[in-house]
Amino acid sequence: MGEFAFRDLGKLGGAALDLVLPRECGGCGRPGEQWCDTCAGELRDHPIRLTPRVDPGVPAWALGRYSGPRRRSVIEMKERGRRDLVGPLGAAVAAAMTCLNRWGELDFDSERPVVLIPAPSRSRAARSRGGDPVRKIARAAVGALPTDCGEVRSGLVMSRGVRDSVGLSAADRATNVAGGISVTVALDELAGRDVDVVLLDDVLTTGATAAESIRVLGQHGIRTTFALVVAGV
Repeated sequence: MGEFAFRDLGKLGGAALDLVLPRECGGCGRPGEQWCDTCAGELRDHPIRLTPRVDPGVPAWALGRYSGPRRRSVIEMKERGRRDLVGPLGAAVAAAMTCLNRWGELDFDSERPVVLIPAPSRSRAARSRGGDPVRKIARAAVGALPTDCGEVRSGLVMSRGVRDSVGLSAADRATNVAGGISVTVALDELAGRDVDVVLLDDVLTTGATAAESIRVLGQHGIRTTFALVVAGV
C-alpha cells in the first residue's frame, strides 16, 4: 500500500475516533466542542498591558493572564498536539491586534505594513510539536485580520546552546538567551523600513526571550513596535 493510502487511512481513522470520542473544548474541556463560545468570548476580551521583569524596551501586551482558557489552550496545543486550536488562537490574536489598532498602537489604514515575527523556539521543542505553534498562530492571525495589511516573517533563530527555561529565575533566563538568538536573511528586507513589527509569542513569563529578540532585531535595523502574547504570567 502506498504512502498516500496510509495517509488516507489515517484521516479516516481520525474521523472515526472523533465520532466515537467527542472532542473537548481546548479552553475549558467541555465535551463535544472544539472551542466553545464562552472561551472564544473570553479570549476576545481587550488585551492587557504587561510589565515584564526583564524590560523588552517596547510595550508588551497579552490577550490576558496565563489562566483559564488561555493557559489550557496553550498547553493543549503545545504539549498534546491540538493543532485544531491554531485557528481559534489566531482569531483571538487578530482580535487583539484590531483592538490595539483602535487604541492607536497600530494603524491598519496607513501604507505602513504590519509584520508579525514569531518569537524563536528551541528546534528540538518545535520538532516534538510537529512544527512551531507560534508561527502557525501568526499565520492564522494574519488570515483573520479585517484587512490585508499583515504578513508573517519568520527569521528569529534560537541556538542549540539555549536550554529549557522552565524553573529558571528572571536573571537566569536572561543569561540563558543572551547571545543565543540570531536573525536570518529572511528578515533582511525589513531593515530600515517603515513597518509596524509585532513580536508574537504564546506565553511571556519574565520577558527575557522577548527582550533578547527585540535587541537582536534592533541590531539589524528592525524596530519592534510591541510584543504580543497569548498569555502573560
